[in-house]
Amino acid sequence: MKLPFEVIAMTVLLTAFLSTTNGAQARLMKPLERSAGGPVLGSGPVFDAEIAAPIKAQMLDDLAFIQSIQSNGSVTPFHQAIFGAVNGPSYYQWFTSRVLQVGKDDCGSANAVACVIPSVSDTKIWITDNYIKFSHPQIARLSVVYHEARHTESNHGNWAHATCPTPFVDDLGHEMRSIWTGASLSGEPACDVTPYGSYGSATIFLKNISKFCSNCSDKVKTDAGIYGDDQLNRITDGPSKAAMKNDFQTHLM
Repeated sequence: MKLPFEVIAMTVLLTAFLSTTNGAQARLMKPLERSAGGPVLGSGPVFDAEIAAPIKAQMLDDLAFIQSIQSNGSVTPFHQAIFGAVNGPSYYQWFTSRVLQVGKDDCGSANAVACVIPSVSDTKIWITDNYIKFSHPQIARLSVVYHEARHTESNHGNWAHATCPTPFVDDLGHEMRSIWTGASLSGEPACDVTPYGSYGSATIFLKNISKFCSNCSDKVKTDAGIYGDDQLNRITDGPSKAAMKNDFQTHLM
């Protein structure tokens, strides 16, 4: 079964699980991270031969950018629990300890950007031609591959998504639509109920870069904030969303 990052609705097509936790308290518990004995790669993922040179070059450029991130040492508690510090080495180690290989696939949809296929590998992500065809900021594109990297964690049921409510509106009562294409998200399996899932962790990633990156351009920080705010609206469990909002107002040194 392919678990794609759908650009139309950013949907993960997973039917085996609707959530990885039960109850609001459980949703806020810090999960165990992948064990120290799991795969660790310092030199970067291996790219399959069929990946076109421009796609590979773009992803390598994106990964080089994430390795360059610096901060003044500030970090929110959720970010510290998931990624560690807001800096390039932490982000790169997190990614390469999960993603050892990058393949090419259509990911089950003409609108997909990337996916995981847990039945094939839990240390590999697949990307499509849309990785370079769709026009989105670099930091948003990186949030896609970090989102998919979270889905490799088979020890957490690959962080299955929850179905978005119907109707699905934001805090201001506006219909929730994909920031990628404008498609409606109502009733789609494109939400999370925990800060620790793929949407939750990608939101935390983006918001911390927006707040604490010391060598990012204003555009990168603005883009991270815009996409982070959008992804926060996909957290549909009230206590989890409130905890994330509180997290973004807190920082550790």
